[in-house]
Amino acid sequence: MSKVYDRVALVGLGLIASSIFWASKRNDVSSYITGFARSKETRDTAKKIGLCDEVFDTVEEAVKDADLVILCVPVGAMEQVILEIAPFLKTGATISDVGSVKRAVIDAVEPHLPTHVKFVPAHPLAGTEHSGPESGFASLFDNRWCLLTDHGSADKQTQNKVMSFWKSLGANVEFMDADHHDLVLAVTSHAPHLIAYTMVGVADDLGKVTDSEVIKYSAAGFRDFTRIAASDPTMWRDVFLSNKEATLEILGRFTEELFDLQRAIRTGNGDKLLNYFSHTRSVRRGIIEAGQDTDVPNFGRNIEPDVD
Repeated sequence: MSKVYDRVALVGLGLIASSIFWASKRNDVSSYITGFARSKETRDTAKKIGLCDEVFDTVEEAVKDADLVILCVPVGAMEQVILEIAPFLKTGATISDVGSVKRAVIDAVEPHLPTHVKFVPAHPLAGTEHSGPESGFASLFDNRWCLLTDHGSADKQTQNKVMSFWKSLGANVEFMDADHHDLVLAVTSHAPHLIAYTMVGVADDLGKVTDSEVIKYSAAGFRDFTRIAASDPTMWRDVFLSNKEATLEILGRFTEELFDLQRAIRTGNGDKLLNYFSHTRSVRRGIIEAGQDTDVPNFGRNIEPDVD
């Protein structure tokens, strides 16, 4: 596989940046990858595990001479980062990102872009509940979607090159309007995360159930549904505040559906519950058929049975 970019800079060294590096090395996508993180502890960890060909102590050094600069920072930090790196970007460089919200990122980054660089917003729909430089792995993007936003800032050649980069990492790629992206992700990602955080909070606040009981007797439903509540709090704070309107719209629809089910339970309307559960089960099966999850028992966990 031929290299897509000669030199790539990763600003922020968490799960996504780490996985970009390992996938790039696995597939020989870039000749040289530099990295920077605000935290000295994160930089030291990255150096220790061999994350990036070179980790710099300043963001200016990291982005200098880079052909592609990927902003792998929380959405709320995008504007500050682009202000810091803008004077040091080389002519012809491409800026991209991995933010879970697109309209807010475009509004934060685009006004501060030098005229000699192009911007192609991106969002890889891949991740785990883990964060930090040690959490990344090369296969994270395999057969996952990466959504790019065409908002008129970059020419087709630049967009196609970013598309080739993500495809070379193993991802499927499509373009999507920024506002539509934010609405779709409010359904498929943002609202589910908020609900997961809320369920953990409900269990914690319920006086009749102790914390130790929640932990000790955590059944499969609670355990699997709330797994994503272990995700990075800073990132998700910024996502919800940056995608406020779409998230509130979806939460409103969710509340209506929940009230409808509540009424069916209260009135003993079993047919309503059965029809609803059957329909939503078929939607869930569609996710598996699309290759975005597995039908392996226990969600693919490799757990050895206890042997007495």
